[in-house]
Amino acid sequence: MDYSDVGTIAAWVTEQGLKGATEAELLAGFCEACRNAGMRLDRAMALMDTLHPVHEGRAFRWDSESEANFGGEFEYGPSGEGQGLETWRRSAFYHLWTSGDREVRRRIGFGDPTDFIMLDQIHALGHTDYVAMAHRFAQAGTIGEMDCFFSHFSTKHPEGFSDQDLAILRKLVPVLGLAIKCVALARIARTIAEVYLGEDAARQVMDGKISRGKSERISAALWFSDLLNYTKISDNSAPEEIIPLLNEYSEVVITAIHEAGGNVLKLIGDGVLAIFKGEDPAQSCSAALEAERLLRQKLAALNAAREVDRRPTTDVYIGLHIGDVFYGNIGSQDRLDFTVIGPAVNEVSRIASICRSVDLNVLMSSDFAAGIPQEQRDVLACIGRYALRGVKRPQLLYTLESARLNG
Repeated sequence: MDYSDVGTIAAWVTEQGLKGATEAELLAGFCEACRNAGMRLDRAMALMDTLHPVHEGRAFRWDSESEANFGGEFEYGPSGEGQGLETWRRSAFYHLWTSGDREVRRRIGFGDPTDFIMLDQIHALGHTDYVAMAHRFAQAGTIGEMDCFFSHFSTKHPEGFSDQDLAILRKLVPVLGLAIKCVALARIARTIAEVYLGEDAARQVMDGKISRGKSERISAALWFSDLLNYTKISDNSAPEEIIPLLNEYSEVVITAIHEAGGNVLKLIGDGVLAIFKGEDPAQSCSAALEAERLLRQKLAALNAAREVDRRPTTDVYIGLHIGDVFYGNIGSQDRLDFTVIGPAVNEVSRIASICRSVDLNVLMSSDFAAGIPQEQRDVLACIGRYALRGVKRPQLLYTLESARLNG
């Protein structure tokens, strides 16, 4: 490989990074370009921590001979405990991080020790030389745990890497790291938006709909749910039990809504506000009912597991409504919320609050009941007309024949 190839490869990596190529595509393209230019390269891996509620980071792999078996990307979990910690401590990357070095090399085909994880495996596969690199970010360039770009490269060439190969890698790998970091930052932005706003609202925000006051009028089925007796449970439980309880019950509610095609817009303490958008009211209402069915299944399993551990259990009560709402940005110039507003939102929360007084875990408005497909209405039961706080006229409410609060 000649030094004249450095500019060509760097330009290609930069262009692909600007186009939004994935991290795995960037690594694969980089390695293939190096091989095509004559570099002795057979395997590579790159990884970078991220900002995600579950995954600690993402890793990307490439192999010249067997991409199907050693290619693409994967997410890894926390490295601070258990097997993750053991793997991390045995890696060349851990050595670089703790020593402060930028590079470590093992000429495993020429007597160097296979003291890092996987070196014995690649040595058995015929690899002769291995180099790992760390490119740290300054504080201004760090987000969460994303503070370093790690990479390693190996070759099966009988003579290992040449001095020129290593010199060229030292010039090119920072360019690759910068391109991958740019892609990772875009992914982090999407993740944060989805986690805190919900998938649909996040998509709209990421598409540029962030102007204050900009909203659209939509018709949607509305869901408002709350935990039964949450205040009483929190008053009578150890403080360290409260957050796990909220997390576990929020998990079953939110996953049920998402699996049925809904979008969670707000977590209000132990309450959840969600919407179901469909081509017609029947589709939206059916999706909301499917979420309710899924929730009851998940809730039964969760309560059974908590009872075994002798931890407090509860139920979830739900209000369902359908109507027109304004969906968009509300707030100040410095703090916006992407949510729904309108009388229908107030009504669905009031409907949910009636559940406790009538000992039912789901109530729906007459508009929602009318929106359900005819073949599904035989499971409904009318409970009469009720006055809703802040709503002018009493509302006729319906429930499911199986609905009874437990807790």
